[in-house]
Amino acid sequence: MPSQGKGRHPTHPCCGSSCVKLYVCSNPEDSVIERRALREKVFPSFREHCRNWLALDVRLIDPFESGDPNCWPDANTRQQLIEECRQNSAGPFLLALVGHQYGAAALPTQVEASEYQLLLQQSQHAGICTRQLERAYRRDENVVPPSYRLMSSVKSSCSPPGEEKEDKENSMMRHQEDLRMVLQTAVSLCVQNRLMTAERAQMFYRSALDADLRFALESGSVKDILNRCVIYVHKVVNADGERGKAQRNSELQQELKAGISEQTVPTTSELLSQLCDSFLPALLTSRQILLYTTTTECDHRHGYTTARRRAYADSLCQQVFSDLMALTDSSSLPQLRGKAQVIDAPSREWAEQEQLCSILAQFYSITQPEEEKIRDYVKQEYQQRPLVLTGGPCTGKTVLVAHCAEQINAWLADCDPVVISCFCSFSVNTSPKYLLSRLCHQIAFRYDQRPLPKTDSCFCSDLDECSCNTNCGSASVLEPHNDCCRAERVCDGDSNFSNTPHSSTIEVDVSLSELEERLASLLTHLPSTKHPLVLILDGLDQLDNNVVAQIISGLPSPLPDAVKLVVTVSSSRAGLLQAIKLRYPRQGSLPRPGSDDREEETGYACIQLQSGDRKQCAKLLESLLRDSGRKVTSGQQALVNRALTSCCLPLYARLLNAHTSLWHSDSDVTESSLPDCVHSSISALLDHLEQKHGSSLVARTVSYVSLSRTGLCESELVDLLSSARGVPAECEGTVSQVDVEWLLMDLKDFLVKRPVADSRVLSWVSRHFKLVVTKKYLGTHEARRKIHSEMVDYLSGGRVVFVNHTSETENEPDGQPFVFPATEDVCWANTRKILELPHHLQQSGRLEDMERGLLMSSVFHRAMVQAGMLSDLVAMLEADEGSTKFLRERWLLASTLKSSACFLQTSPLQLPTVMETSILPYLDVFPALEGYVRDIRQDRRKKGKGVGSLLCSSSSSVPPIWYLGPNLKSRKNSVVETACTECGVVVEIMDEGSAWIWRGSACDLVELSLSKEQQELRFAGVKGSGRFLLLSTRCNELLAWDVADPERLIEVKQSLKTESVAGQTASTIEGFVSCQEKLCMWWKKESFVSVFDISSSTATRFQCQSSVMCLIASSNSLSIYCGQEDGTVSIFDLITSSLLGTCVNSTHSAVMRVILCEEEQGIACVDKGGSIALWDIADKQQPPRLVKENSNQGKTSSVLNTDYSEAVSTLLVCQSHQVTLWDTCNWEMWDQFLASQGKAFTQAVLSLDGHLFLALLDHFLLVLVWRVSTGECVLSLETNAQPFTLLKTALDIVCVSQDGGLTVWDSEMINAAGTATKMKRGVKAVVVEQTGKCFYTADGSENVWRWSLDVGLPRFTFLHDGPVEKMQLSPNSSHLLSLSAGEIYIWQTKTGENIARIRGGGTADVLITPNSKFGVSISKRGLSRVWKLPHGGIVCSIHQYLSDAQVSAEGTFLVGLRYGDLLAASLWSGSISKRFSCMENSERVVAFRTLWDHPDFVVVLTASEAVYTWKLSEETVCQHFQLPFMFHCQPQDFHMSPDGSYALLSTDNNSVNILDLSRVRLCSLKAEGPVIKACLDKTGCYVVYVCNPSGRERSCACDLHSKLVLTVIRLSDRERVGSVHLHKTPLVLTVSEQQGVFVGFDDGSVGVFSVADAAVNEEEFVWDRENLKGELIKCPLDREPLRCLCLSKPNITWS
Repeated sequence: MPSQGKGRHPTHPCCGSSCVKLYVCSNPEDSVIERRALREKVFPSFREHCRNWLALDVRLIDPFESGDPNCWPDANTRQQLIEECRQNSAGPFLLALVGHQYGAAALPTQVEASEYQLLLQQSQHAGICTRQLERAYRRDENVVPPSYRLMSSVKSSCSPPGEEKEDKENSMMRHQEDLRMVLQTAVSLCVQNRLMTAERAQMFYRSALDADLRFALESGSVKDILNRCVIYVHKVVNADGERGKAQRNSELQQELKAGISEQTVPTTSELLSQLCDSFLPALLTSRQILLYTTTTECDHRHGYTTARRRAYADSLCQQVFSDLMALTDSSSLPQLRGKAQVIDAPSREWAEQEQLCSILAQFYSITQPEEEKIRDYVKQEYQQRPLVLTGGPCTGKTVLVAHCAEQINAWLADCDPVVISCFCSFSVNTSPKYLLSRLCHQIAFRYDQRPLPKTDSCFCSDLDECSCNTNCGSASVLEPHNDCCRAERVCDGDSNFSNTPHSSTIEVDVSLSELEERLASLLTHLPSTKHPLVLILDGLDQLDNNVVAQIISGLPSPLPDAVKLVVTVSSSRAGLLQAIKLRYPRQGSLPRPGSDDREEETGYACIQLQSGDRKQCAKLLESLLRDSGRKVTSGQQALVNRALTSCCLPLYARLLNAHTSLWHSDSDVTESSLPDCVHSSISALLDHLEQKHGSSLVARTVSYVSLSRTGLCESELVDLLSSARGVPAECEGTVSQVDVEWLLMDLKDFLVKRPVADSRVLSWVSRHFKLVVTKKYLGTHEARRKIHSEMVDYLSGGRVVFVNHTSETENEPDGQPFVFPATEDVCWANTRKILELPHHLQQSGRLEDMERGLLMSSVFHRAMVQAGMLSDLVAMLEADEGSTKFLRERWLLASTLKSSACFLQTSPLQLPTVMETSILPYLDVFPALEGYVRDIRQDRRKKGKGVGSLLCSSSSSVPPIWYLGPNLKSRKNSVVETACTECGVVVEIMDEGSAWIWRGSACDLVELSLSKEQQELRFAGVKGSGRFLLLSTRCNELLAWDVADPERLIEVKQSLKTESVAGQTASTIEGFVSCQEKLCMWWKKESFVSVFDISSSTATRFQCQSSVMCLIASSNSLSIYCGQEDGTVSIFDLITSSLLGTCVNSTHSAVMRVILCEEEQGIACVDKGGSIALWDIADKQQPPRLVKENSNQGKTSSVLNTDYSEAVSTLLVCQSHQVTLWDTCNWEMWDQFLASQGKAFTQAVLSLDGHLFLALLDHFLLVLVWRVSTGECVLSLETNAQPFTLLKTALDIVCVSQDGGLTVWDSEMINAAGTATKMKRGVKAVVVEQTGKCFYTADGSENVWRWSLDVGLPRFTFLHDGPVEKMQLSPNSSHLLSLSAGEIYIWQTKTGENIARIRGGGTADVLITPNSKFGVSISKRGLSRVWKLPHGGIVCSIHQYLSDAQVSAEGTFLVGLRYGDLLAASLWSGSISKRFSCMENSERVVAFRTLWDHPDFVVVLTASEAVYTWKLSEETVCQHFQLPFMFHCQPQDFHMSPDGSYALLSTDNNSVNILDLSRVRLCSLKAEGPVIKACLDKTGCYVVYVCNPSGRERSCACDLHSKLVLTVIRLSDRERVGSVHLHKTPLVLTVSEQQGVFVGFDDGSVGVFSVADAAVNEEEFVWDRENLKGELIKCPLDREPLRCLCLSKPNITWS
């Protein structure tokens, strides 16, 4: 039986590693089968388990993995591998396999000189030949202390393939065995002569297994070993059988003949016994190792057979897997189980920056005099200027500031400073928006964590948490008598702070200018004298100049007194220095004690970092060599000094250490042996590594590290190198983990292991390594693209990342999923993949794969949100770089994420549900997103838990696809005029004269800056037509801009400007029309039209009779039509400038719009009062003829604007009190829409297809949308500020706010939401067919709709002569009964035919028996009747009225209440045959339910809140439960599951109360807020309820936190299956047998949701959208349901 050690649960708080590195210690000859079994069976499963459950990777370090013994690492290398595993493993680090064979002793690679001489002397005195020993070892003076090293000719080295390989290996093995015998003989002689202790002699006898085990368990601290080692000892009895016994006797006789004493040279059996029976058991308690001992007794004849070994290997695999799982996850999972991890990515990233600072500070080994200058700057008060640290490449700027950051707390010991170090070049994202947002977050977070004294003002991130929140909003922090100052925390009066989010929440919709202002505000208000801020920015000079300028511009100038800013700048980077000079110009008032001349010329302090001192570098080199146990000889030192004279940089000294550590005292070194600069030293180091490890391995390793975005994990590097992809044919072969680890040990001085997204990654310590690697290995674009492609293939699981959105997507490979699912509630985002894969897809040119496979992948989105990178995801979706095939789809996704950001940052696992619900209404607009929704549904089905949306109407507001806030420079100003072109370019003119341009796509608002004669031009207005924009300046100039040629502005000739009276300002341009290359312009109160030819820069003029009000050109640009103030329309030939005709309206009212109609055979004129005159101009030889005139008979007011849609033949005329629509086919008024009382229209425009129109009202923030066909207001589009105007482009509706902000909606999305199918009123009843594919809705009007879920649309509408009061569907779904005005309508469901219409009896309700053959009409005053379906033949009459009547499950009785009594009437005779009676007392019945699964029983609830069952056949009553005191049942909520197991009692106190009758217990399910609706499903498995969670989220006003929530709870274990947010208020809720949840909303729409739950083996209720594709091509109005008319009069009358 195996025995185990103590302590199975690890307590080692490992060093933040993200990898379990396990060193396999074994005898290579005795463990081949076992190690192969572990590699193949255990470690793949263990690695998957660690990745899924713990977000840890696993690396197996087997030093003997290679099949070639010559490639096995030596003892020194193995010890380094053990130490690496011990220091950097996130769990166990040692797995030892001790078999029945001890193994041969290893030759020492190094023997101290004194000990070596002793061995030689004793051997020579004994007459033993030492020639072999002397040839094998060579003296090395470079070792400290001097030693003899084993020559490379004796060491194992990889043999080249060939026929001589086997002979060479055998010869080498014999030579090593002879040398081992000589060495052990010498050692034994020393022991016999008492010149060496027996303990020391053991070092020469021990095998690799023994030596490795002792090093792993004896060296290092006990804390690093506790509970981290597992050892398996396998003792085999009679392992060799009879043949082995004879062989052992022969070997014993040879040893006796050799004369070696058994007492001085222990046998392998003795050494193995000492190891297993003494050494390891002694460590059970002190090291708490896990030790197993197994004994196998073999047959005397056959010994230890292969079958027995394999059987042991199988059992070993099971035990190892179990032990490793216990050692890794026993202390990690309990705290995570059942919790969804919410990651604070910004805080995590800044913690990583702090760790990086500590890592870089460790490289500070040469004291720099500049450190004292930085110290003086930090300690000096009232500086108000930054410190710039400049220096050449490799001078150590980064290392110096990292070291200073570690010292600042000591320098400022009298206060509590906040030190923030940002190493920008190491950031995962170097965009200015990202860096500024993270900087703002960290400053706010760090100050939020500090308790501030009463006298300091503190930024309060949450006003609800502030003790003085009722007064501080308007109080000044500078007022000493303010009461707020007495509080412990004080809120600033600055409005910018009151709107700042909590530091743990990242806003995703903040513009760059807002971030700049926020950073300046934080730096101004938060730091104080007791809590100063020291901000260190390093690596900015490695970023683009525009990024640098934007970050520097966000810093306040001058700096606040309590802020110190240190910026590093390379001397060769002029862009950053120039940005600092512009931001911090010289200020005479700044104190500059001790400043030099250069500082006097600038507004910043400057320190020049010089190259290191040669002596200091020499000391550094000496120290580095000493740490590795090496030195250089005096002759070699001269070469080193000469090299350091030419280059005395710290990095160069470290590179010299790498070169000189390879020297021996007999090495032939010359001046050329040492490179003369950093780059050549790096190149020489790589050359050496190629010779040692192979050129392919080295080249690929350094290339992968250099081209990675954030660095590479060791496990990733091993996986990449192990792949055969990209390896030359001559170099193909498996790369083991030991090979990679060996190479990394040679590079450890130049690679840093830094934390990135919860992983430890390898990065170059200096960017110059990347430069050399790029030049040496990656000089061509093709070479770089190849490496990037290999990394893409690896990260995507070995194949291209491509999602086909038109067909079923393939399952993602298990090796590299985006999300590792630990449990159903806990998952880990694969942060390495989401950080690296987009970068490599871009760099490899696979832009379409990136767009379709990542940006439109729901799994990628889920991983990004889960990793806390929501803002990064939004930025990626909004960017227009790369492939833009699905740009608008990405904008919709980004808009949805932004609107849900607050909710998703606290509930990331809700992302699939949120996205499905939001996108579903717009799939017909963006069919490319069908794959996105399909992936969500497939993932839910795979997970087996959740609630999905099948049919979901849009909310009452359409999300914008783009929003731009006002620029901070102009936000205090107002828009005076705006215009747009047909391609969507928008220009805004502000009241202070600035012009801002938005070019669409993902662009920001950009200011148009023009100057003339060294003076900046200010603008007065802008007009647009076609692709042209016309800008007017305040100096009376006109500039024409063709947006197709964005670099060219054309000045319109001065002669075209006219002045009415000399000395007065010029007239204001009113508009223009573009006719190919001609611009036809008219001015305010001017009676002429100017025509400017852009191509020839010539101008002409047309004179009209009165002031021109409007202008239109013919389609061929040959003529123009001028509407004038006196009601005249003049027609001119644009070529000849001649007058072709004149039209004069009878009203003589100003013409506001001229419309060409009927192929330019006529014109329509809209005058100022809204009247329309139609003129015939077909005969060019005759004057125009008035055809028709329509006068506006209503309230008169001036026309504000008009909009004409030729496609739908509709003209819109907007006036302040009404909007009028005209049918331009016959020029008749179509409809009029009046403004609500107290409101006035300011603008109205038609939608893209003319089925809707959008309108602005004065002093109203919403844009309202009306449906033309019904006249109802269907949508309200939200804006962030008071709208100024609406602009229409080819694809979008743009709302320009008065402050200059832009909100952009997709026109087709507005149409889809505005024309969505819904009933006229709120849905009051829903019944579902048995199959769940069709359902019926009633809204209290005369209509009942039959919906088909296959297409998601209503197929029939059953029309009645009056409002529908009730409806019932037969169980077989063949007939629908509806009740209207006391009459019963019987409908054939498949055909929509009204079979019968029954009058008589004053029916109040209708029921249908379970067999679908009989109907029951309930009458309050007359007879209630039982009749045959479908023809209405009466079976019997019931004389008494039964309220809340129900038909029993077997269809025998009608059960109902009468004056508190529960009665049962026979459906055959109509008589009351049963009465519920309680023996104890006569109680009033308040509620009851029949049971479908138990037809003979009725569950009864009495007024005393006792629960009974009533058996109808036997008339027996049984009391089951008495509700406790203060627990009340609500009769209107009382509902039973069909099997009678559960009863829904009430929905009060924010809970759903369930009675579990099967276990006789009460269950109270806590809801997130007040419960509005609740019901049980038809199967009795779930309870579904809708609650309002707003009461629990009072501090949050975001959209989703205030929405109603539909939740599904599994009744068996009360587990939440899923939830979904509802956009509207539900009026009715029901659940079908297929777990389809049907919800009727107050606006007439319907929602259908599916429940996926593998726990009850239910298949999810699905809807195939393919059936809808034929409906999508139809006009929305053509998809209205088919009208099914009722019979004109009743065909059955009951007397």
